[in-house]
Amino acid sequence: MAQIAAASGIAVGQIYRDFANKEAIISAICESEITTWLDEETLSAAVAAQDRAAILAWIERVGFDEPDCDDRRLMCELLAEVGRNPAIAQMNAKVDTRLRASLGEALTSLAPEASAQRQSTVMDFIITMSWGMVALRELSPGSDHEALHCRLASLLRQEVAALEQ
Repeated sequence: MAQIAAASGIAVGQIYRDFANKEAIISAICESEITTWLDEETLSAAVAAQDRAAILAWIERVGFDEPDCDDRRLMCELLAEVGRNPAIAQMNAKVDTRLRASLGEALTSLAPEASAQRQSTVMDFIITMSWGMVALRELSPGSDHEALHCRLASLLRQEVAALEQ
């Protein structure tokens, strides 16, 4: 907490008045980040307009936009903590639920006749690709991420097209 206070310029006592513990701070940071990242207003507008291109662009952005170095490292730290810290695991479950709800809205708009199981599989595919790209960027910074991004985006478009059929 002393490090957080020093970095933020806020007194330790004030931090404890605002947050119960470190997990509450992490939760607040993640809530802010997930709100920005999901940009649910843009998705809702695209769904309301039935703008297929905008919905696909939103899905691709969620799946493949490269987080900056600090965000990638935070994501990797959180992933490690999910297995050790029940409070972080609970926070992650809420984020996962919110992400899946938004992806479900997007996929249902594109393919209203697709089964829930098929949509769930495509959601898992998107989430797995997203986490995989985060890990690759951290573990292999010299790799050709752009070529892989293009290939994965092509696979994603194929999956969505198959879902729509």
